[in-house]
Amino acid sequence: MAGISASQVKELRDRTGAGMMDCKNALAESGGDVEVAVDWLRKKGLAAAAKRSGRTASQGLVALAQNGQVGAVVEVNSETDFVARNEKFQDFVTTVADVALGLPAGSDADALKQATYPGTSHTVQDQLTQLIGTIGENMSLRRAATVDAGAGMLGTYLHGTIAPGLGKIGVLVRLDTSNPGDGLGTLGRQLAMHVAAANPQSISREDLDAAVLRRERDVLMEQARGSGKPENIIEKMVEGRLRKFFEEVCLVDQVFVIDSESKVGKVLENASKEAGGPVTVGQFVRFALGEGLGKQEEDQGAA
Repeated sequence: MAGISASQVKELRDRTGAGMMDCKNALAESGGDVEVAVDWLRKKGLAAAAKRSGRTASQGLVALAQNGQVGAVVEVNSETDFVARNEKFQDFVTTVADVALGLPAGSDADALKQATYPGTSHTVQDQLTQLIGTIGENMSLRRAATVDAGAGMLGTYLHGTIAPGLGKIGVLVRLDTSNPGDGLGTLGRQLAMHVAAANPQSISREDLDAAVLRRERDVLMEQARGSGKPENIIEKMVEGRLRKFFEEVCLVDQVFVIDSESKVGKVLENASKEAGGPVTVGQFVRFALGEGLGKQEEDQGAA
């Protein structure tokens, strides 16, 4: 494929949504003419994805895979919930979660897209492009995360399960401890269930995004100033309201959904006593299907 530049391949991929190797083959067959290559891909049915790339994909599935103390969670979106029940789509999402499981901890969706799809010589992204052409809906591999609990304990939870390992909300929780045991396995799962239900933004106040805290403080300050009280009183009012905010968004400050009574921080403190050493949440990942995406609005009467 001498004479085919990377910029030509990129342009063709951007225009058609076809896989990298398909674009290279098309350019080779067309003598490097991008316009002819577009038609070549269309004739082969490999450019079908391009026609759908602008349509909102906010449905789909979240998949969770686990191997010992290593877990992976991925979100693959489609346009409709109907596709989420398609066997080919489910097989793809399950396989992609397994691929993510083999990547280094901290790997994201971009790394996963470039990984080799099992049983083929092409990438996960190329396989997805082919699937788009086969099923006929726009799809996207939106998010992926891999967590390695190491010597600690990994808690997992999948909500809204429609098939093994496939659902609507997937959670991974890494418990850091030097004394893992059966009891902590139960706690890990309970904490994952809690994260699914309570949707914390951070583990603790110290971990909370500074921009989020600053924005909340500014809002509370403006609200408090509306009371007409002196600035020193306003400061105290804001601090009180911030404590309530922390209880809503910081994991250790939230009320544990399992007993609806204890703070998560207290639950971890009790677990530390039973384990004979510190038990802390080192990391959590929560993927809720379609979170933050606009929903596709379709005219059901349209032809």
